[in-house]
Amino acid sequence: MIEYALALILGYLLGSIPFGLLATRLAGLGDVRAIGSGNIGATNVLRTGRKDLAALTVIGDSGKGAVAVLIALWIWGYEPAMLAGVAAFFGHVFPVWLGFKGGKGVATYIGILLALSWPVGLSFCAVWLLVAFLSRYSSLSALTAAAIAPVLALIFSGWPLAVASLALTTVLYYTHRTNIARLRDGSETKIGGKKEAVN
Repeated sequence: MIEYALALILGYLLGSIPFGLLATRLAGLGDVRAIGSGNIGATNVLRTGRKDLAALTVIGDSGKGAVAVLIALWIWGYEPAMLAGVAAFFGHVFPVWLGFKGGKGVATYIGILLALSWPVGLSFCAVWLLVAFLSRYSSLSALTAAAIAPVLALIFSGWPLAVASLALTTVLYYTHRTNIARLRDGSETKIGGKKEAVN
């Protein structure tokens, strides 16, 4: 069982790297948690007015999920890699270094899925893009793609990834609870507004 424990530790440590916070600090913009929602994801980084930093945050946040999975896959195999991915997601959302207040997890979720089963990851992205095009709500796009992800995982991979995806989707819905409330009352900002981006 040691490989499972190590995979969890590896995933959590990689997932908890706050790329959004690091990017804004290195750019001389201070602590991104002091503005907007206080979130470390790309949505809040975009509120600094730096699209390049928001893009770097998306790359970093998705990359750390993928890297956690690929390292564990190479060393220990598929099941530990899946655990490393789940741990990376939790590390991003609940980083111990930041008082367990991290990002919302969309980009990290995508990176994990692409590394574990690229058809699932690409399908997630396709659903996100389609809903974003039709609705212009990035939060609704993420919620829809995440809701479909367990089904896609079952189709393309099997029950283990489907169960893992269901767990991640449940947490992602929790992190988007304020977005869900705004979608319900019609106050959610559309893509192109000041508050929209993949986080």
